Amino acid sequence: MINRIVIRVKVLQTVYACYQKNSKDLVSAETELLFGLEKFYDLYHYLLLLIVLLTDAEQKRIDKNRNKLLATEQELNPNRRMADNRLAEQLRTNSKLTAFSTRKGALWNSDDSLFLRNLLKKIIQSDCYKEYLESANSYESDRDFWRKVFKYILMEDAELSEILEDTSIYWSDDLDVIGTFVLKTIKRFSPETGTEQELLPMFKNEEDREFAVKLLHHTLLEEKENNERINRQISNWELDRIAQMDLYIMQIALSELLNFPDIPVSVTLNEYIDLSRYYSTPKSPNFINGILDSIVRELKSEGKLFKDE
Repeated sequence: MINRIVIRVKVLQTVYACYQKNSKDLVSAETELLFGLEKFYDLYHYLLLLIVLLTDAEQKRIDKNRNKLLATEQELNPNRRMADNRLAEQLRTNSKLTAFSTRKGALWNSDDSLFLRNLLKKIIQSDCYKEYLESANSYESDRDFWRKVFKYILMEDAELSEILEDTSIYWSDDLDVIGTFVLKTIKRFSPETGTEQELLPMFKNEEDREFAVKLLHHTLLEEKENNERINRQISNWELDRIAQMDLYIMQIALSELLNFPDIPVSVTLNEYIDLSRYYSTPKSPNFINGILDSIVRELKSEGKLFKDE
């Protein structure tokens, strides 16, 4: 689940935090990085569990309406499609999610009841819900309903984003990225797998975890050398006049170029130019592209860069 795109983002965030604290202690930095990656994976589980809690909130709404003194016929005999949703029930009993809840505890609690009711109200008033009630009563429509709700409502909800950001600094920029993994997970669910439906693993393999740690270490250890290379390519600019985030992005990119021979040059350049679109200024992509391209030519002329384009 945590691929190299996510890893690059987390390394950038960790490098930024280290420099803000004026610390390059490798042990502390590595601990910070791995903790950030773990929190990223935690949020993936919490968002899946949010589906269960919203289903519970729907059941509470039905019970409350049914127990009104002057309940209407519709309140006495409500549509239970969402309350009886098969995907939500499968998530509730999923062995991996159950183990996670036992180990980590609840993120959403009674203090969030108003938030959950408001979110449920948005769902019930949506076109997704209307289409769901008109669809065939099947596992496939239950699954498709939550896929649409997650994509078009939850991932766009400002209150959810604010709550996550207030809960953990590690989640401030993660919702959009993790949302794609949640959607992928929902799509993979099937009734045949029951409680043993597999969730996405934290890392695809041990190599990705090693890539994260190695990239962070090289970036912190090679700061001086990388800055010297960057400085040589800048005409009429002092290093301290470059946007800080641009500098950090180029430092990490250079460490990746020089220490990971299996990653083509074009892949590294494209990944960090894309990062700058989200984490730096509008002018950063062109600026970073020009500087890194010049450094790549310099490294090749010095015989220090031998790998595929």
